[in-house]
Amino acid sequence: MTKSLYIAEKPSVAQEFAKALKQNMQRRDGYLESDQSVVTWCVGHLVTMSYPEKYDPALKRWSLETLPFLPENFKYEIIPEVKKQFTIVSNLLHREDIETIYVCTDSGREGEYIYRLVAQMAGIKDKKQKRVWIDSQTEEEILRGIREAKDESEYDNLSASAYLRAKEDYLMGINFSRLLSLKYGSAVASYLGTKYQSISVGRVMTCVLGMVVRREREIRSFVKTPFYRVIAGLSLNGRNFEGEWRAVKGSRYFNSPLLYKENGFQKKEDAQKLIEELSMQNPLIPHVLKMERKKENKNAPLLYNLAELQNDCARFFKISPDETLKVVQELYEKKLVTYPRTDARVLSSAVAREISKNLRGLQQYGICSGLANEILQGESWKKIGSTRYTNDKQITDHYAIIPTGQGLNNLRNLSELSAKVYETIVRRFLGIFYPPAVYQKVALVTEIGGEQFFSNFRVLVQEGYLKVMQYSFFRKKEEDDEGRKEDETTCDPSFLAALSQLQKGSELNLLGLSIKEGETSPPKRYTSGSMILAMENAGQLIEDEELREQIKGSGIGTSATRAEILKKLVFIKYLALNKKTQVITPTQLGEMIYDVVHQSIRPLLNPELTASWEKGLTYVAEGSITSEEYMGKLENFVTRHTVNVKQLRNQFQLKSSFDASAPYYKKASSTRSRTGKRTAAEDSSAKSYSTAGKKGAQNS
Repeated sequence: MTKSLYIAEKPSVAQEFAKALKQNMQRRDGYLESDQSVVTWCVGHLVTMSYPEKYDPALKRWSLETLPFLPENFKYEIIPEVKKQFTIVSNLLHREDIETIYVCTDSGREGEYIYRLVAQMAGIKDKKQKRVWIDSQTEEEILRGIREAKDESEYDNLSASAYLRAKEDYLMGINFSRLLSLKYGSAVASYLGTKYQSISVGRVMTCVLGMVVRREREIRSFVKTPFYRVIAGLSLNGRNFEGEWRAVKGSRYFNSPLLYKENGFQKKEDAQKLIEELSMQNPLIPHVLKMERKKENKNAPLLYNLAELQNDCARFFKISPDETLKVVQELYEKKLVTYPRTDARVLSSAVAREISKNLRGLQQYGICSGLANEILQGESWKKIGSTRYTNDKQITDHYAIIPTGQGLNNLRNLSELSAKVYETIVRRFLGIFYPPAVYQKVALVTEIGGEQFFSNFRVLVQEGYLKVMQYSFFRKKEEDDEGRKEDETTCDPSFLAALSQLQKGSELNLLGLSIKEGETSPPKRYTSGSMILAMENAGQLIEDEELREQIKGSGIGTSATRAEILKKLVFIKYLALNKKTQVITPTQLGEMIYDVVHQSIRPLLNPELTASWEKGLTYVAEGSITSEEYMGKLENFVTRHTVNVKQLRNQFQLKSSFDASAPYYKKASSTRSRTGKRTAAEDSSAKSYSTAGKKGAQNS
């Protein structure tokens, strides 16, 4: 009797497949088996790319003469720590009674790569292989995935892009880490007073380092500019408010060189002079010049993708993107939410048609059960497929992160943090079924002595989706006010009604004129969350409009790897992360590495390069370009920059760069121990990063 073999990425996922199959599974060593099926698992990566010395023992010694290292055929090997499980999986793949292999690794590029390496090393060619592609681990989704599994060959392009991503990280890591370490490592070590310093380079992580260092230098070079605004204190029906003077057309200061902007002066004495000029008029009576009313609708935000969720969790809970990914992965494995490693923020039309299942399940979720009931009693859920929250064209591998409505029995076993993250996902999901929040806005222009003063007000008149956003973990209602302009005043309905009665020429009471001093603000440092968003939207950082449009939608890294890259940069002490605030800053070592790369292989620091490589991988996955075309471009890039760096003589310029940043650090000390020797962790890190790409998604 023939059987089917199901290969999952993790033991926990394999258990869910075994449960969904509802067969009398018997536990074996490294797999489960019934009369009809066998279910086994990888443990993440079982196979990895070989170190250079596997090609030639002489390559174990780092030398400029052996660079660039560009193997014609790449070698792979089984990871020693998981050799036993690989042997189990390999033997199962070769069993004569196994007729069909169901590939059930994570539904994405990296999951595809994990299985393909195993199949390659095991020498599987002739057996029927089918790909299971699922968006959650609920029983019905697993069974649907098995039922609709496509031939594995349909994912050959995705597999090709996965292999290329690994080769790219490997070649850039091996060549550029060795190249820069040999060329500049001693200069960095000498400056820091240490014996040795390797330089770790990665396709994505070096670009992220560049973003942080550039932002830090923008902040350092920023010069605060004071400015002075003239404010009128006004009163209506006993309620006080302010009007801000602006030098609009008709003002005696229109287009004056004395202005900072149209609403302020460069010097305080000029602001004071305006007040004196106005005060000479007696009586000085404010009159309404113009009053505009309008309603503003604010829709519920799009659903969460991983980057948006990581950003909100950094803001709400002060946790790193890596911690957020761990939490949401746990929620996924407990069947509570859909697949987390997604870039999409919308639903697929197929899911939209079945969305009532998710909502009915949430009727059992205590703190949001009333909201779910209310939605199901209405009509909005029936039409969600025709709204901006559903768009098949915006989905590549997976739709947005939403609650499945299942697995609620697991809630009692969640940590407090995991429960909060789940609530955050649920409320974002439920919000899309509610109408927009409606604001009534009033813009008031007051004329005082021939000058115009501006006041803006708004009041929430229909709560709409904001009703959903009352998180249980905040002490007070957190109204989403991020879209409100700084010059708007939130007021109550009664005062807004009084304002609305004003007409042109209506008089107001003047309480006085005053000066408010302000100053320009420097750029904000990245937080772990805002960095993830910046990585996702790296294309927006590109100045060239044509290139920006060309790589639109391509970030640096992937939703699955961005958090890990940030974590690695902190681990190797190129970046520092404040755990309380999640603010990211460069270390002295990190800033020196930036200078090394900037003066040797500058394109590695540019988001456009990294994003364009990622776009190229997407083209391979889509079948638009071939693997050979991509590899040719990659090898040319590595060769060209390796040859160029070998010829450079720029140590003196580097010393000047190191000197420029040193004063910003308390002491010019290395990240080493006082003995000057590398710590065990750093030794491991150096070995790992000198062979970047060895463990799969090291720098993707």
